[in-house]
Amino acid sequence: MPDLFTPIQVGALTLPNRIIMAPLTRARAGVERLPNALMKEYYVQRATAGLIISEATQISEQASGWVETPGIHTAEQVKGWKTITDAVHAAGGRIFLQLWHMGRASHPDFQPNGALPVSASAIRPQGDAHTPHGKKPFVTPRSLELEEITGVVQQYVDATLRAQEAGFDGVEIHGANGYLIDQFLRDGSNQRTDAYGGSIANRSRFLLEVTEAVVNAWSGDRVGVRLSPTSSFNDMRDSDPIATFGYASGALNAFNLAYLHVLEGLPGHIMALEGIHVAPHIRQAFTGVLMLNGGYDFEKGTNAIAEGEANLIAYGVPFIANPDLVERFREQAPLNPPDQATFYAPGAKGYTDYPVLQAV
Repeated sequence: MPDLFTPIQVGALTLPNRIIMAPLTRARAGVERLPNALMKEYYVQRATAGLIISEATQISEQASGWVETPGIHTAEQVKGWKTITDAVHAAGGRIFLQLWHMGRASHPDFQPNGALPVSASAIRPQGDAHTPHGKKPFVTPRSLELEEITGVVQQYVDATLRAQEAGFDGVEIHGANGYLIDQFLRDGSNQRTDAYGGSIANRSRFLLEVTEAVVNAWSGDRVGVRLSPTSSFNDMRDSDPIATFGYASGALNAFNLAYLHVLEGLPGHIMALEGIHVAPHIRQAFTGVLMLNGGYDFEKGTNAIAEGEANLIAYGVPFIANPDLVERFREQAPLNPPDQATFYAPGAKGYTDYPVLQAV
């Protein structure tokens, strides 16, 4: 019976364990948005993960919307990421880059010439953007014109090719957490009446076109997709998440992906949508490697693997506070508590200074 320490083939990679480092925004790239030496130290510290999924990384200037997060749309950013991937590989690790377009969750302060952010529909989300000038309320985005969509898909392709150049082992398409792809998927944010709106098949079209283009640019076994069927982050909702995400997950089978990454709080977890648990339906619809994320500890992750609910378990906050999480799980050692005040703060404090077992 497999457990968290059982090796597994995931696309083109053989992972030594099934303990995955989830993508985690940490805002350490500076105002230049350049991957740097501090980020390299952070990722290398966590290279024992079966796979590292990088923090969400903007695929273009239009895609940006969070302060001091890294990009993958300039030659300098590619060069910076290459120092990180080389170091992670030298430490025996594997790393995918998460491709990020924030859509309406951005703000004119981030956009070229102060333009409106774009989305599936011109619907303003409740909440605030984290701008260089502090928190500001989200604005009403501009609905993407039909003829613009191909160009946005191309942004994902260009970023994929740059990720390849930067030495990543693959890419994860960020289709979760209320960002652009999710905005097309869910009917709470998509009220289009053209080929990208209305039916579930139409609302899934943008996700599938992006995935097809990224797979064609690299290879299906180097591509993962992340979805969050019940997350309300960034003011998201859907009238029937089981139907929406069951369809989308089944449609993704066509691409022979490395994995599908589903972020959904376990029943009773703070991130869970009460009364609805979509992951089991996705498990039925998606025939490939399934990664689950959302409140798992060692015991819950072990049980999910053993019972066939998932093939991989992604851990977020535990990896922030425990660079040696794999070793701590293996030895059943206590975990460091996370310092939430430093999650997005600049500098090494709460980033690269958590103790490892040998130093406890």
